[in-house]
Amino acid sequence: MTTLEDTPVGPVPGRLAAFLHPRVGGLPRHFWVLWAGTLLNRLGTMVEPFLGLYLTTARGLSLAQAGVVLAVLGAGSLGGQMAGGALADRLGRRATLTLATVGTGTAMLALGYAQGFAAIVAAALLLGVLLDMYRPAAQAMVADVISPADHPRAFGLLFWAVNLGWAVAMVLGGALAQEGFLWLFWIDALTCAGFGILVWRAVPETRSRDARAGDSGGFGRVLRDRVMVCYVLITLVYTFVLMQGMTTMPLAMKEDGLGPRAYGLAIGANGVLIIIVQPLVNAWLTRRDHSLVLAAGFALVGIGYGLTSLASTVAAYTATILVWTLGEIAAAAVLQAVVADLAPAGLRGRYGGLYGMAWSGGFLLAPLGGTQLLGSGGAIMLWLTCAGLAFTAAAAQLALAPAIRRRRAAVLDTSFSSK
Repeated sequence: MTTLEDTPVGPVPGRLAAFLHPRVGGLPRHFWVLWAGTLLNRLGTMVEPFLGLYLTTARGLSLAQAGVVLAVLGAGSLGGQMAGGALADRLGRRATLTLATVGTGTAMLALGYAQGFAAIVAAALLLGVLLDMYRPAAQAMVADVISPADHPRAFGLLFWAVNLGWAVAMVLGGALAQEGFLWLFWIDALTCAGFGILVWRAVPETRSRDARAGDSGGFGRVLRDRVMVCYVLITLVYTFVLMQGMTTMPLAMKEDGLGPRAYGLAIGANGVLIIIVQPLVNAWLTRRDHSLVLAAGFALVGIGYGLTSLASTVAAYTATILVWTLGEIAAAAVLQAVVADLAPAGLRGRYGGLYGMAWSGGFLLAPLGGTQLLGSGGAIMLWLTCAGLAFTAAAAQLALAPAIRRRRAAVLDTSFSSK
């Protein structure tokens, strides 16, 4: 593991210090640069949520054509995660993150100015490949500079930054869209590029010599890791369920006579709860057994979606969203930390890329599977199926727990002995 001589967060007197230190204390300056860049990047995430609306209004595409563009974007993300993982291990974390984020900004503008269906599809494919390419590098960078014992806390703080930025971006994006969609593309492009430039200037390459020497076997070695492959499959099932709230839920609410405004009010509770609750519970959750936390989180998500089968009002939908958001908070506390424990130093990028594919695949499959379930069996079938899948993921995680505990124990022992 690379040890960087950085300055930890300074002391704060009184009770505030006692509250803050177990949550943010002792993490190196380079992590906080990455955290600030992540927040900046998410503050500018305005294109994706409004892309469907942009394509069907400003560019005059049909719903079917807009669906093709969104599918191409999702498919590109699958390849981008894998490419980003390989580049992070070969080229380096810093260079890969900067290349991907600056490239994303350029591709964002290309999509904003593209005209004609073919040009829009081509720009969407390029954007899809670049959009999530930085994620394996960022994840590997955190694993490089943070001790294994603090991995869960660090990844939890990044999760909070993502959701804080997302919440602000939704409000600003909706307002700016009224003035013209190109504003969204420019802001998104500039914040993406700003993230990469910030990391390039303020964070050195974190990949150690030992990690470079251990970069062998490629993705074949990752795929031979049965624990990792099983974990990714479990995450894919969980992601498929979780993303129903962002994809199929508006359609289900429409069948109950609830329009976009009602959905916006209900789903807004998700971001508010994460911003308020996650900093309070993250430190406590990360000290617990990771697999037990994940299983509890998956089960809470299943309960929340199962209860959605009884919802028909804005208040009821909001209540169920609050339930599954608590599960999302619990799972997010340790999801990426498990990947960091499983990954050898020389393959952290590739392990992150495979893990990222679970999320890209979930984003891609969620609307396809969700709409099929909604169309064939109605809302009750959709939400009960989601509950069943989430409970299955929880059970599978418990079955995988002994192997994950052994791998984490080995990582902690190695980290302790190297000090």
